[in-house]
Parts: sequence; structure tokens; C-alpha cells
Amino acid sequence: MSSVPSKLPSFLHSQLLVTPKHPETDCSGRTIIVTGANTGLGKEAARHIVRLNAERVIITARDASKGAAAVKDLEQTTGRKGVIEVWDLDLASYDNVKAFAKRVAGLPRLDAIIENAGINTTKFVEIGGNESTVTVNVVSTFLLALLVLPKLQETAKQFSIVPNLTIVSSEVHFFTAFPERESPNIFETLNNPKTARMSDRYNVSKLLEVFACRRIARHHPVSRLGVTINFVNPGFCRSELAREMNAVLISVMYAALARTTEVGSRTLVHAGTEADKSSHGQYMSDCKVQKCAKLVEGPHGKELEERVWQELSEKLEAIQPGVTKVLGPAV
Repeated sequence: MSSVPSKLPSFLHSQLLVTPKHPETDCSGRTIIVTGANTGLGKEAARHIVRLNAERVIITARDASKGAAAVKDLEQTTGRKGVIEVWDLDLASYDNVKAFAKRVAGLPRLDAIIENAGINTTKFVEIGGNESTVTVNVVSTFLLALLVLPKLQETAKQFSIVPNLTIVSSEVHFFTAFPERESPNIFETLNNPKTARMSDRYNVSKLLEVFACRRIARHHPVSRLGVTINFVNPGFCRSELAREMNAVLISVMYAALARTTEVGSRTLVHAGTEADKSSHGQYMSDCKVQKCAKLVEGPHGKELEERVWQELSEKLEAIQPGVTKVLGPAV
């Protein structure tokens, strides 16, 4: 069973009684990427990072005009020009992800990447050999993570720092029973249009992110990797991700419970720019390390973690042979 009933009290407490702290860490000299930042959480996170004196902030968008509009808005509100750039990134295209990562490789440095881009859809569409949510939120997200890891590691050595690679996950990973785990091949089951449970798909995609992040961190400590990998829950926020939900229902939920995207974005900035090595492989919520769902922390969590990573890594290797080797030997 999912953890919805047991999670509800802490969810309500967080939404109604907790306000994540306003980011104040100076980012002078840093180059930071925020994906999916032409709107919503990503845009507000970028606004904070620019305000905090980052030297170079790269936001991504699939639509050039929307990206340009976001840059104009960020420059006007922060009073800083020549800092923000918008780069094309479409997680629905593996070739586009590879091209983006190649461009990242040419940067003088990369202090952090906050992987915020994602989709939430109830419509089954196949993209890149998977259901689109799986492709965008899981496969391409970790393809990008591994492809930019060498630049983060290079920066770590050159500037004697520990860069952060932050995946924007969600507390909705608590809300799925994940019945697909009972099948011999998890991803194959998720990609079957006849049995796909699309109403739960976003929740499952976020759970898969959790498993993958924890598996990488468990076998690749910061001492060897040189980079901190964490995953963050921004809380329930007003977001375009919910645009397919019932309009009346989402309006009521927004009015009663939702954080603004600015408040939610504070958690992204904390995980990407403030969280230290102790956050490696950890679930960050309300700007602190918290426990994951029982499916993750429970007795079968490690087994599921290994299965998810094995299947995911096979997909990643098929897309870009040798890509998982950048992690180095597992311990």
C-alpha cells in the first residue's frame, strides 16, 4: 500500500506551518545551471541565485521566446544584466540532451546543476523508447546527470570545492504503492500502454528518481566522486505541472495548501547551493535531510534500488555507451 494516510499529517504540517528559509548564501564566482527555468520553481530558483551574486546562471527552456522572456524578467527584478543565459534543452530528445551536455563541457567551471525540468501527464505517449514521463523524468534526467558529472568533477579539482548535483524530486514518491515492482522487468511494465497506470505515473517517476540517486550515492561516496548528489522536495506548489488536473480541484487545493513557487524554490536553492556533503544521497525537504518512503527505507528498499538502477543503467548505456563509467568503480 502507498503511504498516503501515514504521510498526511507531516504533509499538512509542512504545507501549513513550515516556511523554508530565505536563501542568503553568497554565490559569487559560481556558475550554476537550473533546468526547466523559464517558468515556475526553476525560474524562481534562478532569480534567487542571480540575486545571490552568481557569476553565471544558465537556465534552460524548450521554447526560445519563453526563455528570452524569462531572462528579461530575471534581469529586471534582480537588476543584474549579462549574468543569465538561456540554453536549449529538451529532455524528450536524447540527442538534444547530449548536445546540451557537450556545450556544458565547454564551460570554464560548473559549481552546481539543479535538474528541475520534468513533466506530469496522464496521457500515455511513447518517446525515446519509453512512456514520456519515464523518458523525461527518469532516463533523460539521469543521462544528463552523468554527462555533466565530468565537468562538475573537473571544477571540484580545479577550485577545491564540492559541487552539487541536485535532482528535483517530490514527496509524492510516498504516494505510490508501486505495484510494478512485482513484475520481472519494471521499466518494461511501465512502458506497456495496455497496463500503464497513468494517474500514478508521476508519483512512480519520482520514486524511481529516489532509488537512482540513493543507489549512486551508496556506491559512490563524495570522497571518490568529488560531487554531492542529493534530491529535493519543494513541497506542493502552484505549478504548471498540474495543468492537466481538474481545474476546480486544483483551485481549491492551491487556495488551501499550496506554497508559492518562490517559497518552494527556496528548497531548490538550498539543496543546490548550500547543502553540504552530508546531503549526499539524501532526501531534502524543508531544507533538511528527512526520511524517504517506506518502500525506500524498508527491508526491500535496497533490493528495489539495485533493480531500478540495473534496468536504468542498461537504458543509459544503450543511449550513450560507457556513460555510467564516469561514476568510477563502485564501493
